[in-house]
Amino acid sequence: MRSTLKIFRLITVLIIISVFTHSCKDKKTDPIPYAYVNIFIDPNSTMYSGLNSPGGSVYLTANSPSRGIIVYRFSADEFMAYERTCPYDPAASCARIQVESAMSTAIDSCCMSRFILMDGSPFSGPATVSMKQYRTSYDGKNLHIFN
Repeated sequence: MRSTLKIFRLITVLIIISVFTHSCKDKKTDPIPYAYVNIFIDPNSTMYSGLNSPGGSVYLTANSPSRGIIVYRFSADEFMAYERTCPYDPAASCARIQVESAMSTAIDSCCMSRFILMDGSPFSGPATVSMKQYRTSYDGKNLHIFN
């Protein structure tokens, strides 16, 4: 009986230590510096003609330290918005992602990482982290891009 109580206490202490050490581990941080984004556009206007049909894209300017935003029209009512700063080496001055012409992919010409615009995931090059994605909301007229 006494040994059972000691084993129970030992197991309890080990569980408590495990929980605390697990919660104190460094959390993975976002490699891209935070930039406040709150943009409204009409993607069907001539001003954003690149977004007038699915598969189209445009670049938008955003607050510093952002290097801009890629807006990609996935379908008639679904949009993706990504930070143009490459997640591989965001401090590199040449790190700016651009959409590859006539494709649903983007490339950082600095490190040569390529990304899929449907979900932002890397598929070639040294980048292992997806492009930073911003939230979007579309009401049929206005597209809201925000974080």
